[in-house]
Amino acid sequence: MSEVVSVEAELHPFFEQMAKENNSMAELKSQHNFRSFNQHEAAERPRSLSLELLLCRLKAIEAKKDDKFANILNAVGEFGTFQRRLVALTFIPSILSAFFLLADIFVFTPQKPYCNTSWILAVGPNLSEAEQMNLTLPRESNGSFLTCLMYVPVDWDLDSIIQFGLNHTDTCQDGWIYPEVKKRSLINEFDLVCGKEANMGIVQIMFLAGFLTGSLIFGFISDKLGRYPTILLSLLGLIIFGFGTAFVSSFHQYLFFRFGVSQAVIGYVISSVSLATEWLVGVHRAHAIILEHSFFAVGAMFLTGLAHSLPHWRLLYLVGGAPVFFFISYIWILPESPRWLMTKGKLYEAKQVLCYAADVNKKTIPLNLLDKLQLPRKVTSSSILDFRNDRHLRKVTLVMCSVGFAVGYNCHMLSFRIRKLGVNIYFTQVIPRLMELPARLCCIFLLEQFKRKQSLSLTLFQGTLMCFLSLILPSGTDGPQLRWPPCLATELKFLSVLIIVLGGFILVASVTVFLIYTAELLPTVLRTTGLGLVFLAWAAGYILSLMISSQGIPILPIFLCCTSSIVALTLCSKLPETQGHPLPESLEHFPPLTRRARDTRSESTAVSPALLDAVTVSASSHPVEMGSAMQQAHGFFSTGFLRTGNEDMLNEDISCDDVTEEVAKNTILNAMMMNMDRDVLSNLPSQSREEEIDRQKD
Repeated sequence: MSEVVSVEAELHPFFEQMAKENNSMAELKSQHNFRSFNQHEAAERPRSLSLELLLCRLKAIEAKKDDKFANILNAVGEFGTFQRRLVALTFIPSILSAFFLLADIFVFTPQKPYCNTSWILAVGPNLSEAEQMNLTLPRESNGSFLTCLMYVPVDWDLDSIIQFGLNHTDTCQDGWIYPEVKKRSLINEFDLVCGKEANMGIVQIMFLAGFLTGSLIFGFISDKLGRYPTILLSLLGLIIFGFGTAFVSSFHQYLFFRFGVSQAVIGYVISSVSLATEWLVGVHRAHAIILEHSFFAVGAMFLTGLAHSLPHWRLLYLVGGAPVFFFISYIWILPESPRWLMTKGKLYEAKQVLCYAADVNKKTIPLNLLDKLQLPRKVTSSSILDFRNDRHLRKVTLVMCSVGFAVGYNCHMLSFRIRKLGVNIYFTQVIPRLMELPARLCCIFLLEQFKRKQSLSLTLFQGTLMCFLSLILPSGTDGPQLRWPPCLATELKFLSVLIIVLGGFILVASVTVFLIYTAELLPTVLRTTGLGLVFLAWAAGYILSLMISSQGIPILPIFLCCTSSIVALTLCSKLPETQGHPLPESLEHFPPLTRRARDTRSESTAVSPALLDAVTVSASSHPVEMGSAMQQAHGFFSTGFLRTGNEDMLNEDISCDDVTEEVAKNTILNAMMMNMDRDVLSNLPSQSREEEIDRQKD
């Protein structure tokens, strides 16, 4: 017994050493497993994000396949000869729309009238104009002639008048003369002076009245009769009321023609934007609308140059409006929208238009692709009441109306401020128009970098900031704004002009992005009606700014500028992104607003059976067991393996085109197989798993 005890005592240090070695090995293995687990989790996070991007890409491909019109338009040619001709057809109407719309600025130039006193020529026929005025017109205290008063005619000879002078004054009896004016304007044509002044408020009211009625009437007509007849009707209005303005015989006729011109211009803008939106796909759609608006700026500069060079306002309308007769050719060369034809159940006409476009582009549409273009089982009718009955359409329209109201209000406030600064009329037109052209072209880069919703929010915020600064800065020596010292007001006048020009630059870009975004949000069946309602809100902002600017309360314009923009920016964040998404054709295809994103996570990660079948086909080409692969695939998609953070990131990922469909499928399939291998490895016994880890380590 003592021998056994002595042996155990001798072996005890040996067993202790072995135990320490076993413990150290276990600690090393646990640390290795912990490090491997952390590395696995760290690698899993970027892998999950990459797979999420790939899944979004596959869902975008599937959405494009479901958009039959996008597939057919790709076969027709995304931007071939037909599409380029369609975009070019918008150039001349855009130039003339700007010309007729802004002509009021130059035909109502300020005039200095003097009473017509030709009665004295009966007794002194050899008098010069200066001598005639010196004898028959009273003077002010500074020595200048009074503009609306004259001496009462007398039956004296010329020598008596020169010797004794005239004393009794009266208002002008035989009209007025304009000796200091070198150009013939509407004011001296119809003698709108001395109590008969043309109230520019009345001219603007008639313009806005035509704008309001035209946006409703032409928006409704375009959705009911089509884009083609509505554009022709608008161009006919430009011919009659634009070019015809040169032949008016009274100021009231001029007002009526201005009413008709504003209707025709807004009708053309609504219909042409819708036609370009429905014919073009991808980036070409935005580029076409941006180019159309850029030629609006070209028309404004064209008007400024003609108004500076032509001596008569009637010549201005005759020469500038002469290209309207080219619009007659639009009867034969302007196409109808195939998307609108489909919504009205006109399948045969839609196929005819598409085949004609393919023939112009020297392309051929595959018959199997053309046969897929079928009418829905039930062609649903739509009306303006859908803006009240359909909840999602109502919300989107109200949001865009709030944005349109803020843009219209801020734009007019800036134009009112620059007129109040007393800057030369040609300067106020040339410089903003020169800035307007690059502003619209910059929208191409802006939309590529920030997309529709972010671009609209960014430009509206910056434009509002510039408008706010222009309202708090002084308005020059005419009157300090918000009680600025007169000396400081004069020094800051240049800064005010700079801020107003920069604000106009930004808001012009905001208007372009706003139109593109609105046209893509609205469904085809009610696109132009919705655009008409949005322009209605824009006119309401213009009218409100006109009313407030005449009140003379400095704080009120600032308050409404900030309030309207904050409301618009807040509501705009609720809208869905449209870039990279197919156009909604009807209310059934209408994209809802962003709502309950956190509660519907499973819906955002859901994949259609067609997409899952596509991955299954790719799985059949790999040397794995089909049953296990499909089981992993269903688990991969159904358990929400790919999680989305928010809808904006999802929309941004969908537009990514740097991954092909086959590469995306194969990558997702490999990820599923790796996931399956990890599950198998996790089910191994602990001893086998340790051996596998040691083997991988070696």
